[in-house]
Amino acid sequence: MIRETHLNLGIIALLIAIPAWALMADEPFIITLMTRAVVFALAAVGLNIALGLGGLVSLGHAVFFGIGGYAMGILAHHAQTYTPLTEWPFLLEGTKSMPVIWLTAIVASTFAALVIGILSLRTAGVYFIMITLAFGQMFFFFAISWSAYGGEDGLSIYVRNGFPGLNTLVPVQYFGLCLVILLAALFLNARLAKSPFGLALNAARQTPARVETVGLDPTRLKLVAFVISGAITGLAGALFADLNRFVSPTMFSWQLSGEIMIFVIIGGVGRLFGPVVGALVFVALEHLLGGLSEYWHIYLGILLLLIVLFGRGGIIGMLCGRERLHD
Repeated sequence: MIRETHLNLGIIALLIAIPAWALMADEPFIITLMTRAVVFALAAVGLNIALGLGGLVSLGHAVFFGIGGYAMGILAHHAQTYTPLTEWPFLLEGTKSMPVIWLTAIVASTFAALVIGILSLRTAGVYFIMITLAFGQMFFFFAISWSAYGGEDGLSIYVRNGFPGLNTLVPVQYFGLCLVILLAALFLNARLAKSPFGLALNAARQTPARVETVGLDPTRLKLVAFVISGAITGLAGALFADLNRFVSPTMFSWQLSGEIMIFVIIGGVGRLFGPVVGALVFVALEHLLGGLSEYWHIYLGILLLLIVLFGRGGIIGMLCGRERLHD
């Protein structure tokens, strides 16, 4: 436990040191890469709550990522075109305010996670995996057919949205904003894992029958975890869309759901900083090997295979031991 705490502090130091070096070396692209890694890590932190704490293997988590992204895209699009959202049951104005956009993304993702969770948790095992995948594909094809917001071509946002007191177009300032949100999500994850709810959820993951005998509902516990997970992943989607100033149906794709799960597996399922390590490794491989070959995912697959076979606790598990943080 002490070794893992020291490792986690070292990861935080690395997240700060690399952008600081890039700022001094005038390498804004490195800062943007780190921002991408931090946003991916935030999405994986969301999944880790459902997967690591609740044991829910979701192949449709990109639904919430995409909902968060489109919440940003739709609001910013109407703000930059000075047109209200007349297609909705009630009139809404667009906005370029990040806090408002984040709140919208969280609310929309929470509602979607609640509905999807209620329906999906009626099943278990491979059936749960397949029904979450089916929801992901439904949203993917809906986004492709949504011509009002770009359809298959996606939707471009020309100006990054604003946050009070910051110039979000400056890469290091936007990175700092994303890093603070990631650290807040990690703090929430740590508190959840040690709270009575987290302990009950962990028990429901391992022995649901015993949880029922003490008067708790395992399905309800997993539903709450799934909803919190979806909300965090939706916020990550909004940040990702603002980073790229672009949203497209690929944000709903099953490939992205798989990548988010890979982040968690590489770093360590159930490990607090596992998603962060996994996202950093993924972005590093994408940057270093992507320029050498378009088939760089082969090397990612080899790494994933080695971890699954020989280091089931992920990279953090191999460095700190097999025991998970909340067990």
